[in-house]
Amino acid sequence: MTPQEFSLLIISVLISSAGQFFLKIGANKLGKVHLGNAINHIFSIITIPELLIGLTCYGIGAMFYILLLTRVNLSVAGPSISIGYIFSVLLGYWILKEPISLIRLFGLGFIVVGVILVVWRK
Repeated sequence: MTPQEFSLLIISVLISSAGQFFLKIGANKLGKVHLGNAINHIFSIITIPELLIGLTCYGIGAMFYILLLTRVNLSVAGPSISIGYIFSVLLGYWILKEPISLIRLFGLGFIVVGVILVVWRK
């Protein structure tokens, strides 16, 4: 993966991870969904700024991912995007104060190793 391709990947991942973060903040404001309030919650989505920001971030992240796909095989880009999981866990830990268990750390390590093996070129 060239530096330009890696930049597209990182931009896509960071913006999409920000989208996940804002969707979580907005979802917390929305409250728990159950069968009786599902329709109202769907309509409430457009009134919660964090949800709109999160959806916008996802859209922008998808545009950068599409640009990456014009340059890289799907068999490389698809698995590489999984590094976003790492950023999501770190955002949850640092900002939302979510715990990271030892087993989760091992899982994140496997993701890093897997992405390195997928993008590795001889």
